[in-house]
Amino acid sequence: MAYLQVALDFVDLGRALKVAEEAVSGGADWLEAGTPLIKSEGMNAVRELKRRFPNKTIVADMKTMDTGALEAEMACKSGADVVCILGVADDKTIREAAAACRRYGAKLMADLIGCPKPIERAGELERLGADLICAHAGIDQQMTGMTSVKMAAELGRKVKVAIAVGGGINSENIAEAAKYGEVVIVGGAITKAAKADAAVRELKRAMRSGKSVKSELYKKYGEKDLAKVFLKVSTPNISDAMQHRGEMRGVRNLFGLRFAGKALTVRTYDGDWAKPVEALEKAGPGTVLVIDAQGGQRAVWGELASNSAFVKKIAGVVVDGAVRDVDEIRKLKLPVCSRNVSSASGDPKGWGEIGPEIACGGVKVRSGDWVVGDENGIVVVPSEEAVEMANRSLDVLERENRLREEIRRGKTLSEVAYLKKWEKVG
Repeated sequence: MAYLQVALDFVDLGRALKVAEEAVSGGADWLEAGTPLIKSEGMNAVRELKRRFPNKTIVADMKTMDTGALEAEMACKSGADVVCILGVADDKTIREAAAACRRYGAKLMADLIGCPKPIERAGELERLGADLICAHAGIDQQMTGMTSVKMAAELGRKVKVAIAVGGGINSENIAEAAKYGEVVIVGGAITKAAKADAAVRELKRAMRSGKSVKSELYKKYGEKDLAKVFLKVSTPNISDAMQHRGEMRGVRNLFGLRFAGKALTVRTYDGDWAKPVEALEKAGPGTVLVIDAQGGQRAVWGELASNSAFVKKIAGVVVDGAVRDVDEIRKLKLPVCSRNVSSASGDPKGWGEIGPEIACGGVKVRSGDWVVGDENGIVVVPSEEAVEMANRSLDVLERENRLREEIRRGKTLSEVAYLKKWEKVG
């Protein structure tokens, strides 16, 4: 059976060691000092892993791009049994790193992340002295739907050295990954789990059985699953994933109901409710109507329009302006958001447009962009970023699940976030 390698991609050594202890208890074979951990803690991370787990294979994911001999030697002296180098590095860098590893009795793993022609490069890396070739779709690449398992299958027909498979591995695909790799590298499905030992045991059971174990977490989703993912996460998760972009300001979710869907935009003017109502004829099920009513005080949306939206299975309505009849709309359980609530409406004059780029709550919105709302607020996700941001939002949620568990065990948020360590000095 393939070895299970745990990628400890933390920035704090204390948290990494705790997860490592749990993972070893669950049966993990190899422990990896991930690149973020090495950048944050230096070679001390490798030394401490080797000191605490002397009988485990310790991997230093250096992602070396230059000075191959120097960095490989540094990792080997610190206790690394396997040193990782980038496959896109210069040939001389690969050779020097391989030679340094041989001097210290360690192995060199060449990572294909970012290689424009990974299968072709794998053969070259084997000839340059790499002991393992890693089929790897990186985290940022995974967010857009790229996978590593298919790459590993192709590598098996190209190289004779050992193959490692990493990037987006969970209980659903680990059995397939183990068919092609002597080493299977798992990060988030272990490090983000509330109980890392239980996660490792489940993954190893899947490897032994050769059968997929269904999972809702630690996986990447595509276009067809976006509504499902956006309804699973919160708007704060999305805001964090987008680095605090896309949040509407001044527009409130009146009933706190959760919704997600693609926008159909409407531009109208204070009190002119013609275009918002006409837009219902163009809106399909699951659509979110986003109405720029210039922040007006007279309602452009009310009970009768809401009844029409409910029948058409509209996902939600967002109005940068006023709505009315909120007592009746509440009974429909239709998500409606607005800047203002007013008893007064205007007249259906028919000014404006359906489908243009608009501003709503201070955010640019185009038809086709994703709009997600809950009791925290409303966030707009540009259509071209939707797959990536859905996956990044889920990643935020999963990481918080681990933090919740650590807090439940008695640590404060300040401790699990290592706030004092990262405070600015002076």
